Amino acid sequence: MTITAPADDATGLGRHGVRQFHHLDAAVANNLFCIKPEYIPLDAPRDRLALALGATLYIPGTRPDLADTIARRHAEGVTSMVIDLEDAVADEDERTAIDSAVAALRSLAHSAAASMLLFVRTRRAEQIISITTQLGSEHALNGFVLPKFGTAAGHDDLAAIAEASSATSTHLFAMPVLESRELVHRETRDEHLAHVASTLADFREHILAVRLGATDICGLFGIRRDRDLTIYDVRVAADVIADVVNYLGRCEDSGHVVTGPVWEYFADHERLFRPTLRQTPFREHDAVMFRQQLVSRDMDGLLREIALDRANGIHGKTVIHPAHVAPVHALSAVTHEEYHDACDILAGETGGVRASSYGNKMNELKPHRNWARRVMDRAAVFGVTRQGIDFVDLLTALADR
Repeated sequence: MTITAPADDATGLGRHGVRQFHHLDAAVANNLFCIKPEYIPLDAPRDRLALALGATLYIPGTRPDLADTIARRHAEGVTSMVIDLEDAVADEDERTAIDSAVAALRSLAHSAAASMLLFVRTRRAEQIISITTQLGSEHALNGFVLPKFGTAAGHDDLAAIAEASSATSTHLFAMPVLESRELVHRETRDEHLAHVASTLADFREHILAVRLGATDICGLFGIRRDRDLTIYDVRVAADVIADVVNYLGRCEDSGHVVTGPVWEYFADHERLFRPTLRQTPFREHDAVMFRQQLVSRDMDGLLREIALDRANGIHGKTVIHPAHVAPVHALSAVTHEEYHDACDILAGETGGVRASSYGNKMNELKPHRNWARRVMDRAAVFGVTRQGIDFVDLLTALADR
């Protein structure tokens, strides 16, 4: 099985779709990828469009240069952003933040940044109708992020998005954030997740992805994970994540893409444990100093958490700093080895076992089929690297931008 990418759009303008690594020079992209990332249109299958979110960068709605900042981040390779009207905005600034968000989304309507996936994080359902009414028909909005998603209020939020979509003739998406007490507390979790799954099923065409609010999850226990640890080292949070993936992240018609929780560190600190980033790959690329820069900004912890996200069935990540975007995208690209394993698995219809063409593993054609399909979706979104190209090559290329 192969992927044929459509012809490049030289302008990059308009709301035709999202393209990862669009900001790389053509020569650099040619050296990195044997199959370049595709444009992913807004009407693509939801799972593929959800993968195209990549690293979703949050920005406060009160930022004075909101539209300019969003446009600048797009030029730097960011493909999805959330204008935050909830936790990032003081109560007394709510009206100002809404007006600023509306003005920014209007001004970006016909810009290159309109090809991003742009969302607003609201506080309540009334804001959804208010914002879409103010926007009119010319805007860059793709949907809403729904914090502390529950069942009753969540149903109202999703109904408001469906109503706004109909009223504006625009297909608006929702990204519910799971972080409530009912989810976190063990005695109510199963019933809560069953209700959430049912609610999302009622509005399935509007659900792009499910997000995890790890900060709120940890906060209920008075926990803040250290930068030497990943969210998977915090057992109560890891248990919640596992159950969310179990209920909502299945590879079947009822499943959704579940995105990774935020990594909140980005500056140097005194370490208790050794860095987790191996030195050998960086020595081989003559990039030892680059590795030290990553370690000094706590990127080794982020890189490890991204790898653990993938291992636990999670794709993409919430980020609060532009420096975190490149690691998420670099580790999302499909390697030459992954791609050829996936092709081998999908080539057989009757099951069985085959040795990998790389000669280092076995590929079971039936059990690995869902994995292979997801790899193909990632390949379409993030491209396939050339043989011998690894995450260090991608990270250094992105750092040079």
